[in-house]
Amino acid sequence: MRLLHTSDWHLGRSFHGVGMLDAQRDFVDQLVARVRELSVDVVLIAGDVYDRALPGVDVVNLLDDALVRLTGAGAQVVLTSGNHDSAIRLGFASRLLEKGGVHLRTRLQELDVPVVLPLGGTGADSVLAIYGIPWLEPRLVADELGVVTASHFEVTRAATERIRADIATRSESRVVHSVVLAHTFASGGISSDSERNLSIGGVGAVPLDLFDGFSYTALGHLHGRQSLSTEVRYSGSPLAYSFSEAKHQKGGWLVDIDESGATAVEEILWDAPRKLAVLRGTLDGLLESPEHAWAEQAYCQVTLTDAQRPAQAMERLRARFPDTLVLAFEPEGAPAASRASYSSRLAEAEDDLAVCCGFLEHVRGREPDTAEQAALTEALENVRLQEASL
Repeated sequence: MRLLHTSDWHLGRSFHGVGMLDAQRDFVDQLVARVRELSVDVVLIAGDVYDRALPGVDVVNLLDDALVRLTGAGAQVVLTSGNHDSAIRLGFASRLLEKGGVHLRTRLQELDVPVVLPLGGTGADSVLAIYGIPWLEPRLVADELGVVTASHFEVTRAATERIRADIATRSESRVVHSVVLAHTFASGGISSDSERNLSIGGVGAVPLDLFDGFSYTALGHLHGRQSLSTEVRYSGSPLAYSFSEAKHQKGGWLVDIDESGATAVEEILWDAPRKLAVLRGTLDGLLESPEHAWAEQAYCQVTLTDAQRPAQAMERLRARFPDTLVLAFEPEGAPAASRASYSSRLAEAEDDLAVCCGFLEHVRGREPDTAEQAALTEALENVRLQEASL
């Protein structure tokens, strides 16, 4: 049996205001091609299929197209809901879809109801049982799972205990190899900026030993592909959804399982539609340096280090890097006065013009030029004349 572990598709998500639907269609094309090429039997999607609980019509159509094409390519699909999905909506028509090879595990009461597939031809002696643990919000599921303390650890432990109990019952008559899908934050996982609603300080992390004994655990939630142990892995998201993922090599895991258990796990890589560039330096240096030529076709996050904030910085950057999406300023070598707090500079201002010039410098990082000072002087004079006429 050959499984392909994916997660965190986040269909419908944008990237700093840029729509990603075309890039997500490209990923689906790659996924279907790999299923055919590698004779994949089951595609696993470990949560966050959608990016929000109420996806748009075009987003729903993309998932519909993906499922039709994957089952048409000969694979069954097992998917769970993540914290971004609406479990109820995603799980609609699950019993009907199961007849077509799409197995939805979005309901708490179904977490110990596996998708059972035969191993070794007839399946008389050995089977593969695939379980799906949907996103477990502790406060909402603690009572139903029979736990006193509403924590990620306790509800996940209760869920895995139910699964182990089911495996024990099935193992009385045959050999059962188990795969568990879980959308959770496991201890040791490395996070990135694009995972929203993670618990701070590891409070929501669950220990790896909760997944001991399973042939393979397919995790979702973290967007970087990583191995926490030989049998416990994150596939990561198929596309980068933040600049913190600029160095990620996106992909999934190809898992082979036979009568003896998981025999091989190999990485599968996805081609990125656009590169991500994280650039830092002075404006002139970035515009003139030949080493940044590759970034001209990339989505760019730029941090300018000029001592004073350059005028029309974004416009000038986009002349060379047209897809600059994020611009930040971290002045290096700025005079001490420019780093002083605004309140302290306001206290030292000698007149109204100094107050206005100081405010302008504070909010944009550079002093007003001669023309701007003249405009401010004229505006202040007009205000003085109006007040005098009252």
